[in-house]
Amino acid sequence: MFNSKDTQAIVERIKNLDNQAQPLWGKMSVDQMLAHCNVTYEMVYDNKHPKPNAFKRWMLKTIVKPIVVGDKPYKKNSRTAPEFVITDTKNFDLEKSRLVDFINRTQQLGANHFENKASHSFGNLNNKEWNTMFYKHLDHHLNQFGV
Repeated sequence: MFNSKDTQAIVERIKNLDNQAQPLWGKMSVDQMLAHCNVTYEMVYDNKHPKPNAFKRWMLKTIVKPIVVGDKPYKKNSRTAPEFVITDTKNFDLEKSRLVDFINRTQQLGANHFENKASHSFGNLNNKEWNTMFYKHLDHHLNQFGV
């Protein structure tokens, strides 16, 4: 996500979504999926999600972090953290625009900005872990909607 060519490819996939897109698996609508993907970036750039307490942070770092920053793709229909559950209807165009803006901002800040940067839930991550986390999550959900 720190390479402009790769970022542009992801943005093009997002632009290929329309508000009638149907998931190939799972329960989220396309507007909910976009809002769900935005949560990752809200945790980086906005102060709207409370940080987990010490015990939850330890559990996330020990159990969830290897899944999130590892190379194995996510399984279809896998569980998500409560902060990422979106159940209400969202404004498709707004969520789409927000996601593209977050992605572009991340790419412009670059890998050096994220080296050893503390994440909301997993402690400090190197830029490869940040890159994997950002890309893998987006790729999973864009595949979910066939783009």
